[in-house]
Amino acid sequence: MSEPCFETCHEIRDAVRSGARSATSVITQALDRIDSLNPDTNAFREVFPEEALAAARRVDEQVAAGNDPGVLAGVPVGIKDNITTTEGTVTCGSKMLEGYRSPFDATVVERLRGAGAIPIGHTNCDEFAMGSSTETCFHGPVRNPWDRSRVPGGSSGGSAAAVSAGLVPLALGSDTGGSIRQPAALCGCVGFKPSYGRVSRYGLVAFGSSLDQIGPLTRSVRDATIALEVVGGHDERDSTSAEGGFKSSEVREVGFEGMKIGIPSQYRMPGANEPAVEEQVNRITDLARAEGAEIVDVDLPLTEKGISTYYVIAPAEASSNLARFDGIRYGHRTDQDTATVDELYSASRAEGFGAEVQRRIMLGTYVLSSGYYDAYYNRALQARRLIKEEFDRAFEACDVLLGPTTPTTAFELGSKLDPVSMYLCDIYTVNNNMAGICGISIPVGTDGDDFTGLPIGLQLQAKTFNEGELLGVARLIESRAGFDYHAVGG
Repeated sequence: MSEPCFETCHEIRDAVRSGARSATSVITQALDRIDSLNPDTNAFREVFPEEALAAARRVDEQVAAGNDPGVLAGVPVGIKDNITTTEGTVTCGSKMLEGYRSPFDATVVERLRGAGAIPIGHTNCDEFAMGSSTETCFHGPVRNPWDRSRVPGGSSGGSAAAVSAGLVPLALGSDTGGSIRQPAALCGCVGFKPSYGRVSRYGLVAFGSSLDQIGPLTRSVRDATIALEVVGGHDERDSTSAEGGFKSSEVREVGFEGMKIGIPSQYRMPGANEPAVEEQVNRITDLARAEGAEIVDVDLPLTEKGISTYYVIAPAEASSNLARFDGIRYGHRTDQDTATVDELYSASRAEGFGAEVQRRIMLGTYVLSSGYYDAYYNRALQARRLIKEEFDRAFEACDVLLGPTTPTTAFELGSKLDPVSMYLCDIYTVNNNMAGICGISIPVGTDGDDFTGLPIGLQLQAKTFNEGELLGVARLIESRAGFDYHAVGG
């Protein structure tokens, strides 16, 4: 049986560029690991062995010719199943798109290829990225590598599990309300959500267009930084894409001395978090204070309103975005005999969409309907503006915000049948998306001794387009936290 690989992107890249290893051997080993270990987690839905090996041979040819093969040369990458690639199929974890083949690559995939990285397969996700546990996936639930009876988080659970289990060192996810950061926390890896507009959404199958953002899941902050430099930057095919790119040189080596770290009181309410989560947040806070950081109490009173605001705005955008999947223009078409187009639409969508997607489409259609638009949707937009202003005020008093990524560690598969209890898993992450700021989850410990138990993630947030400072602080905390990546399943 193949052993997992806990090498980082930059270690693989350096070995391939120097000629110490061939990209072909790296990809062959990754394919062997996926074939052997993926049944334990169901992280990957499909792999592209022929295409990946052909890409690896092209990288090796570049190295042999003395050319620069790129800053991610030979690195195998998992691609979330809602990001288009010309290899394989793109299903968004749904029966609705079963067997769909994309005629084009997403911009982020193009840029990865240009940097020498090699897309190796599609990772499973909650259906159309709607979920916090990757249990709504049509292709079966993903299991957490640390404990196969527990969820990996969602909706990018396959990407997080693939990185955590040592199948690949880098995977792409998408984050609409925490779908990169939350699974990263539950699986014990780094999950980075850039500022809205920093990374092109061209080729990302839309869920909530004003909230969605693509980002990397990795085994180190350094790798997340390299990935952002590759995939970030303006794209004329995405009208929401911001001007300018990101350079790794923007990340400075920093110390805690003189740093102002904000701790939102709403993230530390009595009984809000599991004791082990509180313990790890307190440990990192005390460490920063002891090394000279100023710990600033900040107030984000709309934190508890974030879930209700999000579940008006996101379903409203989803109901519009998913209208195209009707069995005629796109997607599954029913075999039932139907007398009218409306019956065809209804039957096709009822068969093609799962329960959670149907729930959100109906909710979104309701809040956009005549008579309810002002009462719900417009009020949610007003609340969103106030949430953004709340973060702006907080960042006037501090450099970064620090707190738990999730209130708990990974919960058991099938244990959260009530949708509201599932939604509350994202209470610390959703407002970040509504404000458009950047955030990162880094693993800092577990809920057991000697790295037994389940991983715990710490979330850092910074103001819009301040990724350089955010990643610098994340690297500092990562270096102090002492998290053991090799303890997966311990």
